This record gives sequence, structure tokens and C-alpha cells, in this order.
Amino acid sequence: MKKCLTAIAFLLAAGTANAEEKITIEFAYPYSHLFDVTYEKIMPLFNEKYPNIEVKMRAAYESYEDASNTILREAVAGELPDVTMQGLNRQAILVEKGIAKSLEPFIVREEDFAKDGYHDAMLKLGTFNNEVHGLPFSVSLPVGYYNMDVMAKAGITSADQLPKTWDEVVATCGKLREAGVKNPMFWGWNITGNWFLQALMWSQDKPTMEGNEFQLASDEGLTALNTMKSIFRGCEMQNIEWKAALASFSAGEIGMMFWSTSALGAVERSKGDFELKTNEFPGLEATGPKGLPAGGNSAMLVSTSDDPKELDAAWKWLKFITSGQGAAEVARTTGYMPPNKAANEVILADFYKENPNKETAVRQLPLLRDWQAYPGDNGLAATQVIYDGLEGIVSGEYDDMSELQEQISEEVQDLLPSGN
Repeated sequence: MKKCLTAIAFLLAAGTANAEEKITIEFAYPYSHLFDVTYEKIMPLFNEKYPNIEVKMRAAYESYEDASNTILREAVAGELPDVTMQGLNRQAILVEKGIAKSLEPFIVREEDFAKDGYHDAMLKLGTFNNEVHGLPFSVSLPVGYYNMDVMAKAGITSADQLPKTWDEVVATCGKLREAGVKNPMFWGWNITGNWFLQALMWSQDKPTMEGNEFQLASDEGLTALNTMKSIFRGCEMQNIEWKAALASFSAGEIGMMFWSTSALGAVERSKGDFELKTNEFPGLEATGPKGLPAGGNSAMLVSTSDDPKELDAAWKWLKFITSGQGAAEVARTTGYMPPNKAANEVILADFYKENPNKETAVRQLPLLRDWQAYPGDNGLAATQVIYDGLEGIVSGEYDDMSELQEQISEEVQDLLPSGN
């Protein structure tokens, strides 16, 4: 009996010790409507592997701009989470200000890190001064979404008939309007980080930024603005907020939507009873775009803790969600592509064959280019100047694109650092 009581006491003591060893880390991410379901799938897998680590979710960021602003405020207030998800184009400022920690000390301890198979091109998106500061979690490219039931009203019944150029998109809008479709198309000018402006620039193989010089004043910049005007006016596109556009497309009210592949999972879960197809992003020419900006987000360590156990727990979470099984859930629950070869080529070996709508962005991977940020402390202000200018095209406030080109170029350049 005495031995039995001793054994029970030992087990109780061990249980108490294990309970005391539980470590809590805090995590924040954007776009709850896209990623809540992803983390609901990931969390049980992580808890099974690391039962002593509790991940406390903070309120989701509204957008990548909100994510960047929030982290900058929290850094001043000393209220940072341990791990944050930031837009691929918003990593640099956190590195420059010393908020995001280098992941190199953790990577060197991982014997199998290389085997986890991060795509080199994607890993470079989070590399600064030859040190990795962010591991890409999800990568997206712009694609076309089509309600094939609506498209049939324009005589389009198969994927090979879908528009390949923006001129063809405008022509299709005309046919749909003649068939009684009130809002035939939505083009995502208002997506985060001026992403679609950069898509039109990269389509011409022209970066939006070269050093500290804003490139909208170029011939390619004027072509981009004139193309937007042609699309918006030619399709009589309504100036609606992006969430409303996604809802309207899901409800079957819009025939064509040009947006990030990131929303595919959400659209599939909420769409009405119609046939959905995705297809490559149209180009200025029939051969398609020469490049497209990589969207998505990256996991960054911003913990202010000095506790090695807490930092190790944060690293385990960061690594888990960006590699292998964790990354595979990104593809299964959204339209993002995992940045990890193990997820893409092993775990998801048959996934894209069974989900052709999610394979569209994968086919465009050779076009992947940087999603550029505007350097300096006024990067977010520059983003807003461009946003306001593009909205003026949609609303009809601006009609002379050369004049608008000059106005935006001057205002943005004044916000950027001088020199290279």
C-alpha cells in the first residue's frame, strides 16, 4: 500500500511539473475571414506535437497596412506579440527598426531545416543582409475568377475561350451588359499594397520602385494608368469596397473578378450554385504578363522575451506553420500556395490535380516577382496617395491620365527618402 501511495504521489508530482512547464506565446495574423479556418486546422496538429505550448491568438489585423501599423505602435508601447504575420512587402521596415529578430540562431540549430524544402525564391522574400528574418507562410498571385454560368451569356462556355488580354475583358463586358448583366466585372484596384498597380507594371517587366525612385512617371506607368481607365470605363465597373465585391461575386452577381488567389477557399465555401473557374491573369498582350508580384505574408519573430524557453516555443510555432503539414493546410483551406516544397510536392502530391482552380496560381509561379514596398518611414502614406489616385479613376474624378501620372508621381516621390 505504501509503495502504491508513493507511486501515485510521484505521478501527481510529475503531472504538476508538466503543467508548470506549459509555455504560452502570443500570435497575431491578418484577414480572419481567410485564415481562421486555416488555423483551426493547424492548431490540433501543433498541439498534438507540442502539448506544452499554448498559442494565444490576438485580434486579427484588418489588412497588411493595419498589421504594419499595429506592430509599429506595439513596439513603442512594449506590447508586441511573440510571432506576427506581416505582408511580404512590409517586412523590411520591421527589420530596419530592429523589431523583427533574425531567425539565423534558430535555423543553425535545425539539422533538417534544408530538408524542409523552402523554395529559394520565396525564402529570399524574407532575407535581409543575408539573414532570414521572415519565413513565408502563404504566397499568392493575381488570377481571374469566372462565373461560367454568367460567362455563357457572352458565348463563353470553356476555359480556352476566357479572355487573355484586358482588351478582351472589356469586349466581354460589353457582351455581358448586352445580355442584361448589370455588373459584369470587378478588378481589384483596392487590394492591399497597391498590388494591382504593381501587377500592371510587372506585366510590362517594369518594377514600381528602383532604389528610392518611384517609377510611375515612366512610359510603363502611363500605360498602367490608361489600362485601368480602359477597364473601369469600358466595363462601367462599380466603385465598391473589396469585401462587397467578393460577396457579390460569391452571390453570382458578377461574371468576372480579378483578385488574389488567396480568396479562392473563401469563395468556394460561400459561393452560390454556379460553376466556378479560375484562369491566368490577363496581360496587355495575348502572350500574357511578363511578371506578376508575389502576394502573401510571412511569419516574423518579434518577441521581447529573454526567456530561452519562450523564444524556443515561438520558433517551434513559426517553423511548424510555414513548413510541411502546417503549410499544406494553407493550400487546402485558402487559395494560397505553400512556400514549401515538402508541402507542395509530397503532402499535396495529388491535391492540385483534384483542385484545378487552385492550380492556376501554381502555373504562374515562373512569373513571380517582388511585391515592392515604398522605402522609409512614409511608406504607408505613399500607399495611401496611390490608393486615392486610383480610386479617382474608378469614380470618374480623374480623366487625364498624364496629369494624374504627374500628380501621383510628385506626391509619392516627396514622401520617399532621397538618394539610393
